[in-house]
Amino acid sequence: MAKLAFLGLGVMGSPMAGHLHKAGHAVTVYNRTHEKALAWVETYGGASATTPREAAQGADIVLACVGNDDDLRSVCLGDTGAFAGMSDGTIFVDHTTVSADVTRALYEAADGNQISFVDAPISGGQAGAENGVLSIMCGGDQGAYDRALPVMEAYSKICRRIGDSGAGQMTKMCNQIAIAGLVQGLSEALHFADKAGLDGRAVVEVISQGAAGSWQMDNRHETMLDDHWEHGFAVDWMRKDLGICLDAANETGASLPVTALVDQFYKDVQKLGGGRWDTSSLFKRLKSLG
Repeated sequence: MAKLAFLGLGVMGSPMAGHLHKAGHAVTVYNRTHEKALAWVETYGGASATTPREAAQGADIVLACVGNDDDLRSVCLGDTGAFAGMSDGTIFVDHTTVSADVTRALYEAADGNQISFVDAPISGGQAGAENGVLSIMCGGDQGAYDRALPVMEAYSKICRRIGDSGAGQMTKMCNQIAIAGLVQGLSEALHFADKAGLDGRAVVEVISQGAAGSWQMDNRHETMLDDHWEHGFAVDWMRKDLGICLDAANETGASLPVTALVDQFYKDVQKLGGGRWDTSSLFKRLKSLG
C-alpha cells in the first residue's frame, strides 16, 4: 500500500480518490474549495490538506484530476504547488485532459526536481469513475508508469502506456475526436427517426445490435429521447477538449473537418444555455432547429 496525495475532487476525482482509500492506500486530498476536501474525508476517511504542497509532502505518488492547463499548472508549480513538496524519486500522475504542450513542460519541470511525471488522461465519464472502470491512456517514462500502474488499477478497466511524455494526451485527443463524430451521428439518427414517425427506442433496440452500435448509443439514447441533459460530461468541457484537438491538428497537419464542425454545433448548444448539459445534447440542438 502506498502513501498518496490526490488533487482535485470534482465529479471524477472524488470517486477516484475514494477507490484509492478503499483499496487500502493512505490518501491525503486537496481541493481548491477546501470544504469539498473536508466533506470527502468525512465520507471516506483519510486526511485533507489546504495546499497541494502540503498534500504532497511525504507522498510516494501524487495524482491530480483538475480542470484545464492553468489549473494543472497552479497545483504543480510555485511555492504552494505539489512539486515543491515532493521528494526525489516520487511520481506525479496527471489525469486531467490538457494540452500535450503543458504536459511536456511539466514533465521537464518535474524532471528538474528529480520527480517523474506521467500524463494519464481518462475516459469513461462520471459513471466510469464511480464504478472504477475508467480507461487510462498514459505517456511518460516506462519505469514511472510501471510503479504507478498498481495504484491506477484501483479505478481502471484498462490502463496502457502509449509512449513518451505527451502520448497519453494525444491519445485522449483521439478519444474525443471519435466521440464528437459518434454523438453527432447518433443525434442525427434519432432526429431522423423522429421526423420519420418512428419509435426511437425501437429503432435503437434493433440498430444497436449491429454495426451502428456504440457506447454512446447504449448509454445515452434513453436520456436523449427523454430530453434529459443534467448529467454526464459537460459541453463546456468538451469544447475545451476539442479546442485542444484542433490546436494540435494545426501543429501536426492533421485534417479534422468533422471535429471542427461538431465543435461549432457545441457552440450552438452553449448559446441555448446548455454549457453544463451532457455532450449528447447535440440532439437538443437538432430539435431546436425544427
